[in-house]
Amino acid sequence: MQTTPADIRNQDFKRSFRGYDPADVAAFLEMVAMDVEELLKAQQDRSDRIIELETSLKDYKSMEKAIQQTLMQAQETSGRSIENARKEAQLLLQESELKAAQMLDKARNDLTHLKENITILKARKDAILSRLKMLLHSELELIKTLGVDEELEGGAGQEKPAESKEASEIQDIIKSLD
Repeated sequence: MQTTPADIRNQDFKRSFRGYDPADVAAFLEMVAMDVEELLKAQQDRSDRIIELETSLKDYKSMEKAIQQTLMQAQETSGRSIENARKEAQLLLQESELKAAQMLDKARNDLTHLKENITILKARKDAILSRLKMLLHSELELIKTLGVDEELEGGAGQEKPAESKEASEIQDIIKSLD
């Protein structure tokens, strides 16, 4: 059991014949009671301060824990963000490569198609030129035949230069087609 300042102040001693002076004892007890009272008050203040500091320490520890958790979450989030960015970049690269390959294939197909069209057009041109040459040759032969027939009939002398001119023009056209 603790002795309180009130216990010290209220302490009574037996009186004896040659004992201590009661005033001195009372003054000493009052002084001891005041010292004990100050010590108890200081102890209570320190106890309150300890409780306050322990509470602050708990608060700081919980804040530190929250900060550490936040930091870990931020690290995880940044790691996931970096990984997601890498994956997205890889997907974009693959998509770009695929599109480039498709564009290249389309260009090759278009080139092949154009070459085929050019070949077909050249064949048509050659066929048309061939038919035109045959037509012109047949017309030239017709003109020559008509010219021979008119000479035999006797009146060909006057129109021969015009027919000859037409024949030379046709031959020039045939030569230019070759």
